[in-house]
This record gives sequence, structure tokens and C-alpha cells, in this order.
Amino acid sequence: MHALIVVSHPDTHSLTHSVAAAVAKGITAQSQHTVEIVDLHAEGFNPTFNAQDFAAFRLTAPVPADIVAEQARIDKADALVLVFPVYWWSMPALLKGWIDRVFTNGWAYEETAEGEIVKKLGHLPVHIIGLGAASQGAYDRHGFTAAFNAQIAHGIFDYCGAQVKASELLLLSELGSGKAYLDKALTLGNKVFE
Repeated sequence: MHALIVVSHPDTHSLTHSVAAAVAKGITAQSQHTVEIVDLHAEGFNPTFNAQDFAAFRLTAPVPADIVAEQARIDKADALVLVFPVYWWSMPALLKGWIDRVFTNGWAYEETAEGEIVKKLGHLPVHIIGLGAASQGAYDRHGFTAAFNAQIAHGIFDYCGAQVKASELLLLSELGSGKAYLDKALTLGNKVFE
């Protein structure tokens, strides 16, 4: 099985990148599994939803070539794993822009003439791993845990039919150390294809 891990953090020496590597190590611990790590910053992905993207959304122009290439990566994958720092209680703008541009009408979902939504990614299991500094109590007290899952798991992936198999917030106050983050990430990687 093949996993696509998408990472959004500008520092390749960050804990986020280390967590992504540990997830990959957990996945490939079983020799039949493979991984591709996509570093959106290093690749210079343009997250700006532009006029060409809008025309593709309206089905009046072809999907831009850079987006077709990203969709092909996902089509090759048996699982999608997103690893990112939590910025303002959600994902970084670069990752959100990747989703805005890549999960297009006609590929991820389809709007019918009758106004119905056809979910086209039912075959794609998704694992969401956010790294945050606030405590779980703070997330829960302010409703951010529920909002995080509603916005990302339901609002994005359920809309397209993709099944969120895991939505994890790795929080500093609970894990306490970089090693604990990496141990948890390795465990999460081991479970991607369970």
C-alpha cells in the first residue's frame, strides 16, 4: 500500500517535519508499504486560488497542470496523511490553499445540475495530524476540538466522501517532549493501513 504524506511547515528541521518522518517510518516498518512525503514549502506550491482555478471549478476551463499533477499523486495513494502545525486553531494557509486548489469540482466531488453533491473520494482514507501548543483542556473549553474536526474532517473530507480514519491533535502539554511526539507519530504511522 502507498501513503501520501503532505507536510506544511517552512522549517525542514521542525518538529512537524520530524513527526512526518516518524509517521513515514511507522508506515514503512511493514516492508510492503511505501510513502511519498510532499513538502509544500520546499516544492513552492502556489496556494492562491486564481481565475484559472475558478474557471475549472465552473467547468469552463481545464484544471491547471500543477493541480492535475497533485491529483495524480493522490490517485496513486491508498491513504492521505496531512501533518501540520496548528495555526489559529486550524491548518496553515499553505495547506488550506493546497486543498482549495486540489480538491476540485469534477475530481473530488461533483455538483449536479439538480444541485446535488456527488462525493468522489470514497476510496481515500485520510489521517489528520495537527501539532499544537495549547492544552487539550483549552481546545475543549473553547470548542476548538469540535470546530477543528467539523471544519476539516466533516467540512472538507466528508464533503468529498473521503473517510477520516484518524484526526489527532498532538499537543505539547499532553506529550511534554519532542521524543513523545515522535513515539506517538511512529505509532500513528503503524496504524495507517490497519
